[in-house]
Amino acid sequence: MRNIFARIWALWGIISFISTFLLIFIPSMIAYLIKDPLKSQRYFIYVSRIWMNVWLRLIACPVKISGRENFAPGENYVVVFNHNALLDVPLSAPYVPGANKTIAKKSFAKVPLFGLFYTKGSVLVDRKSEQSRVKSYEAMKQVLRMGMHMCIYPEGTRNRTDQPLKQFYDGAFKLSVDAQKKVLPCVIKGTSKAMPIHQSFYLLPTRLSMDFLPPVSPEGLDAKALKEKVYHVMLNEYTK
Repeated sequence: MRNIFARIWALWGIISFISTFLLIFIPSMIAYLIKDPLKSQRYFIYVSRIWMNVWLRLIACPVKISGRENFAPGENYVVVFNHNALLDVPLSAPYVPGANKTIAKKSFAKVPLFGLFYTKGSVLVDRKSEQSRVKSYEAMKQVLRMGMHMCIYPEGTRNRTDQPLKQFYDGAFKLSVDAQKKVLPCVIKGTSKAMPIHQSFYLLPTRLSMDFLPPVSPEGLDAKALKEKVYHVMLNEYTK
């Protein structure tokens, strides 16, 4: 019965996601008309947060946010998240305080209507193309220079292992070192229960949480050392 309910609830999740997206689509597109990039992205994230506040309640997956005080006024960060489920993606960026963009797959930008929304919130990358990866890296540095946060999943893809966290890739931490911007870790909990990685078309009502942790400075560290430091900070938080 649990599995049957989870699949019915997943259908409701898709229907409610599309319905609420259509309601916020035109308001979100106003962001393209705002000339100041920082103000434009702040507005876009504000609309996205309203959308998620509504949708997460409709699917009975309320989210509790803690650690917003770790974002110092006037500073921007490389924000890194653990990644267990598809639900992490719409959950993460809207709840980061202030303007931000997320590194994201270029292929989703082709989806009608949603592609316009997706592109506004993202730095797009085709991981199969070396040229695209180089271009996206420069774009991420530009996002940071404009005063926005850059959001990255350092595990690369969803965690399909039996470990709490996959090993991290270097990219987020190289970006932090090159731009001399602190890494602000965020640990997402509950999404692996709501959408178990080895179940398809499956969703359960679950209480979710996002814990923003104190930022980690790249000062005096190379990318590898910074990566290991942040990994253990997030692992400790996730498993405690």
